[in-house]
Amino acid sequence: MKKSLTVRDIVIAGVLGAVAILLGVTRLGYIPVPTAAGNATIMHIPAIIGGIMQGPVVGLIVGAIFGISSFLNATVPLFKDPLVAILPRLFIGVVAWLVYSGLRRKNEYLAIAVSAFLGTLTNTILVLTMAVLRHYLTAGVAWTVGLTNGIPEAIVGTIVTLAVVLGWKQIGKNKKSKISEDL
Repeated sequence: MKKSLTVRDIVIAGVLGAVAILLGVTRLGYIPVPTAAGNATIMHIPAIIGGIMQGPVVGLIVGAIFGISSFLNATVPLFKDPLVAILPRLFIGVVAWLVYSGLRRKNEYLAIAVSAFLGTLTNTILVLTMAVLRHYLTAGVAWTVGLTNGIPEAIVGTIVTLAVVLGWKQIGKNKKSKISEDL
């Protein structure tokens, strides 16, 4: 694991953080669904990509930007609480990095897919757990939201992350992209 942030890490964290902010401010990151949650989200994907591509610190930074954006743009009391909106999001990219690091030597495609899936579930499970602990939701409602929103979000997150990371790294081709030369 790297000991300090490089200029590349800071730039990538900034770009992915900007994408997370853009998805939040424009509401493109929230997909309306007829469930108790009201919206499915893809805003966690930049944090997952940051964790996979640059490591846990970048994943944590992008997750923090996502959480702060969610907190500042909150339209429901649940996300006006920083323990629900920000704290759980810090772990998205970190979990994605841990899973990716553990699996990448066995199979790159599998490592990316599983880390994206589990990174998404990290967001869902930790946010819903905090919502229950902070008495915003009952456990039954949290389970319903987790099943109806969490699984579809994890599938979408896996597909989008695979497309972005495989394209970024140009896996399956003989030549890497210029932005992934130092990986």
